[in-house]
Amino acid sequence: MSRRFDRLDDVWPAGLGRRLGAMLYDALLVLALWIVIGAVHVAVSRLLLGIPPERVGLGAGQVWSLRVLLAIAACLFFTYFWTRGGMTLGMQAWRLRVQTLDGHAIDRRQSLVRCLVGALGWLPLGLGHLWVLFDGERRSWADLASGTRLVVLPGKRR
Repeated sequence: MSRRFDRLDDVWPAGLGRRLGAMLYDALLVLALWIVIGAVHVAVSRLLLGIPPERVGLGAGQVWSLRVLLAIAACLFFTYFWTRGGMTLGMQAWRLRVQTLDGHAIDRRQSLVRCLVGALGWLPLGLGHLWVLFDGERRSWADLASGTRLVVLPGKRR
């Protein structure tokens, strides 16, 4: 059974501004991860596979292997944080948490659905994420597809 979060009456649905702020913060973290993966990919191509420098990055095999690695890394980043505590580092900074509709931590399947639908939500000019402006409960396509919701946590009491 997944962990149930406390203080559920103190949270409210996240708006677009907070979501975009957390996305930007997390995008910088994923970019740093991608830079490391790209460097390792080049090192493996050069040192282990013996590909000459002028041929690195050429050919469908190299291009697609890097793309797949980058997609898997991004998905693992989000899945790890979402299933662990409901928050990525960017979401912590913006006091956001993803949870099930009844206030539990999400599982791996829900996390994978959020990753896939969240990525696809950018394709139609970001409509999948802009959907929070039209939905009465401020849900994005990823929220709707995965049966989750993104909530704002109350600030620390002084």
